[in-house]
Amino acid sequence: MCGIAGWVDFERDLVREVAAAQAMTRTMACRGPDDEGIWSAGHVTLGHRRLAVIDIEGGRQPMRTPETGPDGEPLVVVSYSGEVYNFKEIREELVLLGHRFRTRSDTEVVLRAYLQWGAAFVDRFNGMYAFALWDTRTEELLLVRDRLGIKPLFYYPTPAGVLFGSEPKAILANPVSSAVMDLDGLRDALALARVPGRTPLRNLYEVRPGHIVRVSRAGIRQEAYWRLETRPHTDDIPTSVAKVREILEDAVARQMVSDVPLCTLLSGGLDSSALTALAQRSLDADGGGRVRTFSVDFAGLAENFQPEPFREAPDAPFVTELVRHVGTDHREILLDTARLVEPGVRDAVLRAWDLPYGIGDHDPSLYLLFKAVRENSTVALSGESADEVFGGYLWFHDPVASQADTYPWHAINKVPVSEQATSFLDPSLVKELNLAEYIADQYRSAADEVTHLPGDSPAERRMRLASYLNITRFLQMMLDRKDRMSMATGLEVRVPLCDHRLVEYVYNAPWSVKTFDGREKSLLRHATKDLLPESIVRRRKAPYPSTQDPGYDEAVNRELSRIVADPDAPALPLLNAEAIRSHLAKPVDTPYSMMQRSVYTETPVRLNAWMELHGVDTRSLVV
Repeated sequence: MCGIAGWVDFERDLVREVAAAQAMTRTMACRGPDDEGIWSAGHVTLGHRRLAVIDIEGGRQPMRTPETGPDGEPLVVVSYSGEVYNFKEIREELVLLGHRFRTRSDTEVVLRAYLQWGAAFVDRFNGMYAFALWDTRTEELLLVRDRLGIKPLFYYPTPAGVLFGSEPKAILANPVSSAVMDLDGLRDALALARVPGRTPLRNLYEVRPGHIVRVSRAGIRQEAYWRLETRPHTDDIPTSVAKVREILEDAVARQMVSDVPLCTLLSGGLDSSALTALAQRSLDADGGGRVRTFSVDFAGLAENFQPEPFREAPDAPFVTELVRHVGTDHREILLDTARLVEPGVRDAVLRAWDLPYGIGDHDPSLYLLFKAVRENSTVALSGESADEVFGGYLWFHDPVASQADTYPWHAINKVPVSEQATSFLDPSLVKELNLAEYIADQYRSAADEVTHLPGDSPAERRMRLASYLNITRFLQMMLDRKDRMSMATGLEVRVPLCDHRLVEYVYNAPWSVKTFDGREKSLLRHATKDLLPESIVRRRKAPYPSTQDPGYDEAVNRELSRIVADPDAPALPLLNAEAIRSHLAKPVDTPYSMMQRSVYTETPVRLNAWMELHGVDTRSLVV
């Protein structure tokens, strides 16, 4: 998968700054444990950490063209992260156009596609990618990110150029940058709705999904090459189901290509089960063996499971049935609370996120799952995005949540996110933040991006808006979580259900088509039901599991207690110590929900640890 970093400065000779480039690049050794490369010339330096997946010997980076200019420098150099799944077809087209290749890698296809088509080359790519491309002929840097934002890419404008990297830590390793959080940054950290391009740090931006950021002597500008657009859907239900199956089969087959061991992540739900069944079908067609599968569970959960509002039954029995039905080579990763709250695990999770985001106990459990998977496989397929694209979350089907004038995942909670997220902050700071108004403003801004078709009913317009918000605002949090936790262990996770062809097609299907059988994810269910056990076809949507052990919450409370007792804790000036002590005085009778953990109890813990890690300047927040 890899990590990229670099620096452009039109007033410096960056050949003399190789040490800084190496420091930036080496912060991402986890993303690329197999190799490191640096290329510098004049006003640019590109760094690369490699996780070798395709063409292990020939795909070293930064990769440059053999063609050179009058100064002897290569015409184009690229530092590339990700995968272009249709690179073989593009390569064949380029060969017919006269291009010659020295490697089997998709990186070289990206390089030569740019030589052939310029910036329009991105329109041809199917994949997940984030890369930096330097054109020596024009002295222009292109920062490119895939359509759905599967792979991350950050940038930090400077007076004479830009710093960039796959993770903030790469940028912050350069002394030209600084870590400062202001009111808008704290709002972003607390809002539980990602604003495309924004981060909690002042002057640190993320390349927006489907965008190119151009950096030249004229400055920095961004341009969109893809947006989620509304178009008429003219297919009937049988045709829609068949089309979904067709795209799914193609996406999975493309993403099975790897020169290293590959597996799938299996929960026993519809998404991961359908993906696993399709992967086994693809492997059977190529004469392969059994698909490796991995699932996660918590010690004692099966024996002590308590039904929850979003989860009626544990995953394990469904996983067992799917494994038996499809015939995979399966391994269960069993976790206990002591492992989830280990200081080393919490530190690894924080360093992986690199920003004060987080999703409760999902983060450490995913990290530990991926760490165990990495012992056997380098690439994993995951069912991420099915709920956002096909309408699987329960808030799609809750009339109050789906019709509310805010984000649906906010509306489904009894206590507003703006109140939960600020419960432990200083009252004066809470007043200055006015988080409720910020969330309302960002919601309206997102809603204004949606286009509708003439004749759409109010109900159809409402559900299209809900779909758009989930795909462009909620999905980004899920993809970020998957990327950070997996790459922290050197595991590449691919997400076939994020294929942009599938997203475009299903987004435009009317809500009546998406729910034609009266249930969630009707199109996905009927497109794959012939591959699955009946119990999984009938199974209701269940989220990624959370531990039901209150010991986890007691451990978080101990960390909260430590923070309010430490006068040097960096977050303490921002906190309401009295409110935290009042919370700590109450016994943990039942485990907190994932939402409570994410936006309530763990918020001060995340902020404090993050500020400590990066020396974040928050003086402007102290009222």
